[in-house]
Amino acid sequence: MRILPVVLLAFLGGRAFCQKQILPDYQADPSAHVWQGTTWIYPSHDLPNSQDWAMTDWHAFSSKDLKTWKDEGVIFSLDSITWAKKWAWAPDAAFRNGTYYFYFPADGMIGVATAKTPKGPFKDALGKPLIGKNESGTFVIDPCVFQDTDGQAYLYFGQNNSRVVKLKDDMVTREGDIINMDVANFHEGSWMHKKGDWYYLSYCSREAESVEMPEYPGGAPKKVKYNSRIAYSVSKSPLGPWQYKGVIIDNYSRNNHHSIVEIKKKWYLFYHVQGPSFFERRVCMEPLRFRPDGTIVPIDLPNTGLRKVAAVK
Repeated sequence: MRILPVVLLAFLGGRAFCQKQILPDYQADPSAHVWQGTTWIYPSHDLPNSQDWAMTDWHAFSSKDLKTWKDEGVIFSLDSITWAKKWAWAPDAAFRNGTYYFYFPADGMIGVATAKTPKGPFKDALGKPLIGKNESGTFVIDPCVFQDTDGQAYLYFGQNNSRVVKLKDDMVTREGDIINMDVANFHEGSWMHKKGDWYYLSYCSREAESVEMPEYPGGAPKKVKYNSRIAYSVSKSPLGPWQYKGVIIDNYSRNNHHSIVEIKKKWYLFYHVQGPSFFERRVCMEPLRFRPDGTIVPIDLPNTGLRKVAAVK
């Protein structure tokens, strides 16, 4: 385990790729939660020098002050399951009735693992996917679990088409059919939070642009589409209908994935930016503000350097 202060991390690599990098290289897709006064982040884990999204395991990080983050080590990996062997991508986690639940995508499916502590060790709860391929009309990635104030839990997921299904109290069994949701500009990376009477569904949007740049340091430039903006829609129900409200942040990277959490009566956005290449990303954090009408104040980041793929020194 390693304990790394945010001040040091902000300067790792000799080039500032983001405003407030908080986790070591290379983590991405941060799912943040607060349990018993400690903030936990469950990210995906990019491999150094990777030329693909070929991740194989997941770490957890914890902090009591949002300044110093403790690497709790590997909490789960593809080696822990029998039904998939690739694509350990963006996960989420939940806590209910004394058990921690870790929802993970693998090979275009979603599984769930359980543990008695937030740092695991987690074990595959079902021995099979919770959501399999070819049953929802969308690519089965990016699980997000939301527990409403009435106790009902929902699992959101999907790429280019937004899907949700209710979960039973055991958190490992689906209740009812998978529901198709009409969400404007939805690409992937669902996150749900509630503030007051409003439900906020935020996600990586399809408001993409093509930019010519190298995938790797020293590589030849190529046209790549950037789905880099986090947008959001609101509703009075966790199932919609959804009202599009606009963009929260643009990370000026090839993609984006985030979570939104209230910590000690203040709201924060956790997200990632690309590092030396598209496939080596870094987790960042920014305060999030709401207007009196409930809409989110967009976060403006400088784009200097963020589009440049540079070697880490």
